[in-house]
Amino acid sequence: MKNEDAAKLILRLTVGILILTHGIGKMMHGIDGVQAMTVAVGLPQWFAYGVYIGEVIAPILLIVGYYARIAALIIAFTMANAIYMAHSSDIFSLNSHGSPIIELPLFYLMTALAIFLLGSGKYSVKLVRS
Repeated sequence: MKNEDAAKLILRLTVGILILTHGIGKMMHGIDGVQAMTVAVGLPQWFAYGVYIGEVIAPILLIVGYYARIAALIIAFTMANAIYMAHSSDIFSLNSHGSPIIELPLFYLMTALAIFLLGSGKYSVKLVRS
């Protein structure tokens, strides 16, 4: 018995909901830290507002399965930027437990790429064209 579509749904919901919680946190507490990191790497401060696309809009699209592949790519891009801006000096570093310091953003990056490759599955919002 194959449950590929159920597995795709679980993967989409997991990544979407967990990333969305980060976005909600930024909506509630602001993005001052993201703006500081953006400026520190030589990008304009307004670039930081893209975090709302990558951590709020894209996860919502991913959760419902609407343009899930594009949403997953946006999330992957957001996580690649997070690794670059917040953890570029930690890429090969381990924490006190022996895990990579970039473990969480790397996990989100790789699972978002998996969703991009797999697609949303049948349990998703589809456009009906007549």
